[in-house]
Amino acid sequence: MKIINNTTIPKKYKGSAIVIGNFDGLHRGHQKIFNQAKQHAIKNSINFGVLTFSPLPIMFFNKSIKNYKLVSNEQKFRLFKKYGVNFIINIKFNKIFSKIKAEKFINNIIFRRISPSLIFVSNNFRFGYRRKGNVKMLQKLSKKYNYRLINTKAFKHKKKIISSTLIRKSLQNGHLDLANTLLSRTWFIEGVVKRGKKLGKKLGYPTCNINIKNYVLPKIGIYTVKVLIGKNKKIFNGIAYLGYRPTFDGKEIVLEVNIFGIKKNLYKKILRVYFLKFIRGEQKFRNSTSLMRQMNKDVIIAKKSLKTKLVLYE
Repeated sequence: MKIINNTTIPKKYKGSAIVIGNFDGLHRGHQKIFNQAKQHAIKNSINFGVLTFSPLPIMFFNKSIKNYKLVSNEQKFRLFKKYGVNFIINIKFNKIFSKIKAEKFINNIIFRRISPSLIFVSNNFRFGYRRKGNVKMLQKLSKKYNYRLINTKAFKHKKKIISSTLIRKSLQNGHLDLANTLLSRTWFIEGVVKRGKKLGKKLGYPTCNINIKNYVLPKIGIYTVKVLIGKNKKIFNGIAYLGYRPTFDGKEIVLEVNIFGIKKNLYKKILRVYFLKFIRGEQKFRNSTSLMRQMNKDVIIAKKSLKTKLVLYE
């Protein structure tokens, strides 16, 4: 799979079938578009590509938004590959690009530089300066700019349209089952283990502290998790805490993971933490002894809920 970080694409990718969008999470609705585009590409013996944007436009326009993404760019691209993508056009979304008017985007970028034969978008796709471009405009200009537009109807789950926004809200409300169903895989955070204050170790539960970067924050509290360490294929069971450490007057959000059966130092290792079940919300305890008693109970509950099905994304 070829990753192109500009709009100058090799000649062999001209006339391809392309999907356009942010595709954060590559949920079941996105998967429907990808599968449709892939089938058309195979049928017509052409390449299948993705036109996407980095950073996400909403994060570019709202600098205060930090914890928002369902997947990192690297994970998103790996998912693209899984769904049969031949090439990715990863456009840097910046001030200059944000000022391009809708028809100019179609003319200068889609028509002149990419020249696709097929374009696939969802119903709510918007583009161009002040988001004035939409599906109707793409359809209206399809003959002029020599492409065929295929508008994919929204994919629904229990009468609700599946969207990245709905999945974020599900995670923020602790509804992991719903979020994972909409993604068709178990949601995870991947990050490097950093040095912590060793509070967990003092309480009898040594933890790995993970930098959560720009991932969306699920509901604050305790979770049953499964963990992959580095490139090791073995899956470990564990329990995770996401919160502010109110018992110790913490001010910053932390993700701490206690991996069952692992006592060695994992500092600087990359962990992939799969969120299986929300156990309870965050509490402030009178002292460390009260906290430790509750932690013992949490571990018992976590071990009982480890039968929750884990669906890997690769």
